[in-house]
Amino acid sequence: MNIREIQPKDNVRMTEIVREVILEMGAPKVGTAYEDAALENLFEAYSKEKAAYFVLELDGKVVGGAGIAHLTNEKETVCELQKMYFSSKARGKGFGMQMMDTCLETAKQFGFEQCYIETMPYMTDAQKLYKKAGFYYIDAPMGNTGHYSCPVWMLKDL
Repeated sequence: MNIREIQPKDNVRMTEIVREVILEMGAPKVGTAYEDAALENLFEAYSKEKAAYFVLELDGKVVGGAGIAHLTNEKETVCELQKMYFSSKARGKGFGMQMMDTCLETAKQFGFEQCYIETMPYMTDAQKLYKKAGFYYIDAPMGNTGHYSCPVWMLKDL
């Protein structure tokens, strides 16, 4: 298992993983990461100040990823854990917590004070992971993610 920063060659595979997982989970294509303009160019999208995207490799193959970046239309001290998706063979093995730790430690290094995340109500395993990492539920969305189909909002104080 290896967690590393995304490279240009990883763009296609991460697009496939995100879209596969969204469809597998029964989430809508509209109002989710499925239709994000940046999805097909994650390396370029995270090649900016105070942003990073990491991929998870198993046996030399990319099987998931997650990113951290400023939450659009929020204070400069608030970031978002973004596009955290893993193929089915990478789930349930503790990699999600390791990836989240990597992202949250990076967020602290960037100077962020809070981290926001959105998810779907039926993605209960993901919510358990977020709660274990210290996220708590909030009553309304923050920022402007464009993910209006994700009605579960969580926040973590860094």
